[in-house]
Amino acid sequence: MNPQDAAKLGIQDGDLVRVYNERGQVLVGAVLSDNFPTGVVRLQEGAWFSPLDEKVGSIDTYGCPNTLTLDIGASKLSQATCVSTCLVNVEKWQGEAPEPNGFSGPKIVERA
Repeated sequence: MNPQDAAKLGIQDGDLVRVYNERGQVLVGAVLSDNFPTGVVRLQEGAWFSPLDEKVGSIDTYGCPNTLTLDIGASKLSQATCVSTCLVNVEKWQGEAPEPNGFSGPKIVERA
């Protein structure tokens, strides 16, 4: 994000930040750069979904951008995100960084 925007929010390079909108919320590390215009944040694509807990709306601890974007596939083939932008808010995370848990695979549930 742009350093001017970060300064207004009390965010420094390397801080853990919460990026959120009405669809969801993610935790990511802040990288400040004058290469980004003011009012713009960039979130790298490709993170595994790693919710803090199993509750609906739980914060994603690994920064999966699909948590924030529309759930509409780009095509029947790719099913990639159909948008390249979305509106978000950013705030500095307060507290300890939770441990990402999205690397062990899905929980297997036995059928009744």
